[in-house]
Amino acid sequence: MRYAVYFTPPQDAALTRAASSWLGRDAFSGAPVAPARAGDLSAVELAFHTASARRYGFHATLKAPFTLASGKTEAELVDAVAAFAGQCALVRLPRLVARQLDGFFALVPAERHPPLDALAGAVVRAFEPFRAPLAGKDIARRNPAAMTPAQVKNLHQWGYPYVFEEFRFHMTLTGRASGHEAERLASAIDEHFAPFLSAPLEIASIALFVEPEPGAPFSVRAFHPIGRYDQRKTA
Repeated sequence: MRYAVYFTPPQDAALTRAASSWLGRDAFSGAPVAPARAGDLSAVELAFHTASARRYGFHATLKAPFTLASGKTEAELVDAVAAFAGQCALVRLPRLVARQLDGFFALVPAERHPPLDALAGAVVRAFEPFRAPLAGKDIARRNPAAMTPAQVKNLHQWGYPYVFEEFRFHMTLTGRASGHEAERLASAIDEHFAPFLSAPLEIASIALFVEPEPGAPFSVRAFHPIGRYDQRKTA
């Protein structure tokens, strides 16, 4: 069993509903969502291009998937996520855009946003005591030979290459694509996510996701609005 600390909007948020429709699965309930056409992509084509992203659910990685450290329990982790959420403040991204990163499409901030980087770094540090060290096979699977020295150091020290200065906030929408297929996907994403592109996004919650067994879909185990967000809404 593995856990991850992710950002995802609330289950009933318009962006979550749009993403669940796009990916074909609701990460909160674990239920499949009826496939739909997007742009000139058929439902079957869309399902093919979103297969890898669908397993992880709609999210942005803050603390990458990890196995619990010896002596730690799920109940302790759940409590720690709740406590962390109550102590931090929301982050407002000025503008969300769709871009292709290393071949896959994702929703990302239009520009790097230091408060978001600080939140992600705080999550990495806060939940490090819960992470078991990576096994040799897990390190090899990441293909460290293709990484920069900083990324290799992060992988060994934090269990994930893309933390701190290497962090890139992204909400994955597809697997890798190129050429004409990438063009078709870009057009479909622009159409499907039109209400959210070039619009602000509030990072106002964190969620604990769980992978019950290797290769199984990730689902939301616990979801917490960020504490100061609740205070502002009820003030």
